[in-house]
Amino acid sequence: MRAELLNSLALAYIGDAVFEVLVRDYLLEKGVVRVNELQKRSVQYVSAYAQAEFVHLAMQNNFLTEREIAIYKRGRNTKGRKAKNVIIHNQSTGFEAIIGTLHLEGNDERINEIFAYFVEAVDDHKLKKLRGK
Repeated sequence: MRAELLNSLALAYIGDAVFEVLVRDYLLEKGVVRVNELQKRSVQYVSAYAQAEFVHLAMQNNFLTEREIAIYKRGRNTKGRKAKNVIIHNQSTGFEAIIGTLHLEGNDERINEIFAYFVEAVDDHKLKKLRGK
């Protein structure tokens, strides 16, 4: 499937699923096995706030490519969400669109690089407004 032919919400939809699996795998590898604990800990990583903060951090540190930033902006600007905090959710949608695009292109190496940087940011408390703890 060609990612450039899909709308941003479809890219974000698959990106969200891919990212969720990465988080679940990561937590299990860390030895978190109780379901209640898995759910509680996963929120730190999959929250819209964490994803939005991460994108800002990644752009400040020139971690994202120009193409990834373009995908993010396209996803961020997509209409269709009616959330309590639309700005944060739109930014999260942009992040998920990046992951979805890379997944559909089969670029697991770059997804893993982004995920490793994301996990480092969360685990080292580099994200200022992390919600859902």
